[in-house]
Amino acid sequence: MNIARHIALVDELCFRPYPAEHGPSDVGTSGPRYHVAVLESAADGDPATRAVTIDQFEKNRDAVCELLASRWGDTDPYNLQTVLLRTEREEIPRPWGELSAWAEVAYVWHVEGTGRWVAVAVADRDPAADVQLLAVITETDPP
Repeated sequence: MNIARHIALVDELCFRPYPAEHGPSDVGTSGPRYHVAVLESAADGDPATRAVTIDQFEKNRDAVCELLASRWGDTDPYNLQTVLLRTEREEIPRPWGELSAWAEVAYVWHVEGTGRWVAVAVADRDPAADVQLLAVITETDPP
């Protein structure tokens, strides 16, 4: 893990233009009004190894969040479970609906002067998918 590189990417994405269409990008995926950057990723099919990877990615998330909190203030964990439940009865805008399907919690900041939100989360809900440390940058308010 390279925290400085993760923070530099978050900084860049706070000012990078959004593409007109949804699709892959050089850092993950992007679309109108959002970027999803994969900061770290690991494929672990073995449940025991996966648990260790999740634990390590959560520690890495906390390290990134500590630096972001020193800039933008402390934030409580944002419960994505309630967002996921809402997707059953309402349309949740991108990237929040997708993030709620990937992760249980995120740490979220509104970055003054950019009009953008930054969220950092560990995507580990799907046992068949890679574990990922994600940074989401969007103009769309959290639901």
